[in-house]
Amino acid sequence: MVFASPRSYMLLSLAAAVSTIVLKTVAWRLTGSVGLLSDAMESVVNLVAALGAIWALTLAAKPADRSHNYGHFKAEYFSSGLESVLIVVAALAIIYAAIGRLLQPEPLAQVGIGLALSLLATALNGLVAWALMRASRRFNSITLRADAHHLLTDVWTSVGVVLGIVLVKVTGLTILDPLIAIAVALNIVITGWKLLHETASGLLDRSLPAEEQETLESLLASHKTEEICFHALRTRVSGSRRFISFHLLVPGTWTVQAGHDLCDQLEREIATALPRTHVLTHLEPIEDEKAWEDQGFRWEKG
Repeated sequence: MVFASPRSYMLLSLAAAVSTIVLKTVAWRLTGSVGLLSDAMESVVNLVAALGAIWALTLAAKPADRSHNYGHFKAEYFSSGLESVLIVVAALAIIYAAIGRLLQPEPLAQVGIGLALSLLATALNGLVAWALMRASRRFNSITLRADAHHLLTDVWTSVGVVLGIVLVKVTGLTILDPLIAIAVALNIVITGWKLLHETASGLLDRSLPAEEQETLESLLASHKTEEICFHALRTRVSGSRRFISFHLLVPGTWTVQAGHDLCDQLEREIATALPRTHVLTHLEPIEDEKAWEDQGFRWEKG
């Protein structure tokens, strides 16, 4: 399945969240398993997260305006931040419910149909997570990536819960059900922490990932000659966009047109190598660098 915008994928995630909530809630009510309850609670988090992501992607898609000259791309980080917090809250709620079941164990009922419903919901989440992960690479969207990771966590959670219920049925040890729910909750906390760290890193204007930085530096190096060099290279990531700036040094005898043409060429090449990138160049005479070096100063290379 291929959609034209990240928002369309989040609508798919929203529909999947509603469907899995229904399936997992019915499975929990039939079996009485606290593990399936924890699974259903995580799907509620998926629903809230999908709603937040749709809002964030809608805002991020708005064009730049007088108050936001660089656009609204960072709105995506609010969505991933919300999702990471919700994941941790859901984990704490699961642990609370599991502790109650540890203190008062109860036998499971109608395990067969409950597991069938849970596995159906798991398959649905897995399919949607796969679609979101592919779309996140296509649109370079942290929101889609965060939701895909969350759904994948939900898939593994469900698999763990199903295995736990099977073990309870085989061994008769009802205590395994809440213990597995707690283990699942701890795994969810780890996922939430990773998402929160990635969100904080983005809000602090981190530079390009190492692989993209190397691509950029290699491209600039291919243009470096006796007469052309670069310094003050700066990069930052904002949601699905990249911002790059650098100083281009050329002979002072060049015409303005020649310098401008080289700047345009570099900007086009960078945009081709790194899609969704805004490039800002500053043209300077290379004689300035040589004059500083002749006086014993080291030019800042950025």
